[in-house]
Amino acid sequence: MRYSLRQLAVFVAVARHDNVSLAAESLAMSQSAASTSLAELERQFNCRLFDRLGKRLRLNGLGRELLPKAIALLDQAEELEQLLGQQDATGSLEIGATLTIGNYLAPQIIGSFLTDHPASRVELHVHNTHQLIDKLVNFELDIGLIEGEVEHPLLEEAHWVSDRLSIFCAPSHPLAQGLTQGLSQEGITLDRLLAARWIMRERGSGTRSTFEQALRPHLAGPSTSVAQRLDIMMELEHTEAIKRAVEAGLGIGCISRLALRDAFHRGSLIELPTPWLALTRAYRFVHHRDRFITQAMREFVASCRTLSGSASRSDEIVLPKVP
Repeated sequence: MRYSLRQLAVFVAVARHDNVSLAAESLAMSQSAASTSLAELERQFNCRLFDRLGKRLRLNGLGRELLPKAIALLDQAEELEQLLGQQDATGSLEIGATLTIGNYLAPQIIGSFLTDHPASRVELHVHNTHQLIDKLVNFELDIGLIEGEVEHPLLEEAHWVSDRLSIFCAPSHPLAQGLTQGLSQEGITLDRLLAARWIMRERGSGTRSTFEQALRPHLAGPSTSVAQRLDIMMELEHTEAIKRAVEAGLGIGCISRLALRDAFHRGSLIELPTPWLALTRAYRFVHHRDRFITQAMREFVASCRTLSGSASRSDEIVLPKVP
């Protein structure tokens, strides 16, 4: 064999960091050792894997083709090493989760997974949908837990559980007062939603995308921008910040019912019925189509499905009581 796993590890690290020095640091190597390893790999096969741009290295066409195969081979080698050492063969995981899943479900899943596989290591990265897709495409994550639609030719997905968004307000909000006066079967009307001030998730989030897709068919004109029609007072990245702002009476919001069910139960927030809006989406498992599916990934997905159990929707999932 004309290459070593160490050379492939250096190649993958340089591809991820675009820099030999940062790649060497991530592998606990000296910069000169990493440079020599990469240069030797290219010399042995008389090829170039990177375009050199000053101190930065960018994958060329051959390098981009090699990257997923090198990552898959390294993943398999790690599994083999653990198996030969008679250790827990689940290995390490880099998990990505969108904010609602990351805040409300992922901690319980990871806790259960590590209880069953104490020798494993899990890192959780919580970002919005757009950011997670970029990381999955660039092989920075093993698997993503994502809310809503994922459309990318390099990614594969599988359904986990359904999720529903809810539009909500503070009990003191005028729309909440209107609930006591009775509603038609249509619930809160479009005109009343357009007249309200909104506290929204940021652009690029799955929640924002699902909400805009649901509202768009009810607006006049195919090119009408939802953002232009709504009175958006604030855009916030975190669901808890949105809940606090809405509780303070600053506006109304729309996030996953999973994040709202306790507040609805306490009465600190009020759900505004909008049965005419298609606010249902899905939580999905997403991975790069060229990534080797490790035992760790399979076991983690199994932990997710164990947590959701027979629930058909995220807000029906029974979570452990917090003391």
